[in-house]
Amino acid sequence: MLLQLLSTLYQVFLPISLPVVGGLLLRRFRGMDTRPLALLSLYILTPSIVFNTLLHAEISWQDVSSTISFSLLTLVLLWLIAVLVSRMLRLNPQEKAGLTLISTFTNSVNYGLPLVLLAFGQLGLDKASVYVIGQMVIVNTVGVFFAARSHFSVRQAFTSIFRLPAVYATVIAVLLRLSGLALPATLDQGFAMLAAAYSPVALAVLGAQMINVSSRDEETAAHRPSRRAFWAGIMIRLAAAPLLSWLLLTLLGIEGILFHVLLILTSMPTAVNAVILAEQFGAAPQLVSRCILWTTLASVVMLPVLILWLQ
Repeated sequence: MLLQLLSTLYQVFLPISLPVVGGLLLRRFRGMDTRPLALLSLYILTPSIVFNTLLHAEISWQDVSSTISFSLLTLVLLWLIAVLVSRMLRLNPQEKAGLTLISTFTNSVNYGLPLVLLAFGQLGLDKASVYVIGQMVIVNTVGVFFAARSHFSVRQAFTSIFRLPAVYATVIAVLLRLSGLALPATLDQGFAMLAAAYSPVALAVLGAQMINVSSRDEETAAHRPSRRAFWAGIMIRLAAAPLLSWLLLTLLGIEGILFHVLLILTSMPTAVNAVILAEQFGAAPQLVSRCILWTTLASVVMLPVLILWLQ
């Protein structure tokens, strides 16, 4: 068991750790600005990997419908859990909003996609594509609502979807598949090259962002959130979310590699982008940043065990 765990760490997490550590060191010692890389990832690399994956993905319409059903059910149930726990602990409105962001949004893009690719190969990445695209749309719509209902604008949330290049990449890829048309080989190769660059860049950005989160947490030490809110966020993200996902996947009859991939993606640490929403709308950013940091650190132990169990 121990040897298998070490093997999983070596084969899956060691390759992931290299660009993460690289980004961390560049941010710490060279003051690297993550915004240009984040823009590169969002507007070029993410649409490319989505387009390339969907265009060649071995995924059925049954997989698509199952993934969408699972994603929506998970979102609603985790939201309900966060609301109930907030009421039980009598959290203030800001911490309640922060706990909702912590509970419902996972780092399935920067961290999840590279992990799935290394752990389950190209087929795993194919299965993950629909879930990840759905998460991008949900974060830019429902995420705004969760962060600050008083600031929520249906029109702004709706239009924010159309600012995501990955959405257009998805539509074009689906239309090409339905029509049976194929890209010229050289163009297809170009998108494949861009898609291959996604993982190292995204992981380097993740490493740099973790330094930002850690620094932010230190700067706000005098205004730390309540321990009840912090531990509630940790327990929901690291324990309740994986257990709920396993139960839903079983009840929905989802099996095989799709089961494995969806369980891993919903067991990811809290999304780094959650703190951006928390800061923008005053949804307890200190609470969110602390939970991002500690759930990410805990995932280095938890996720290898989960992957080993699935294998």
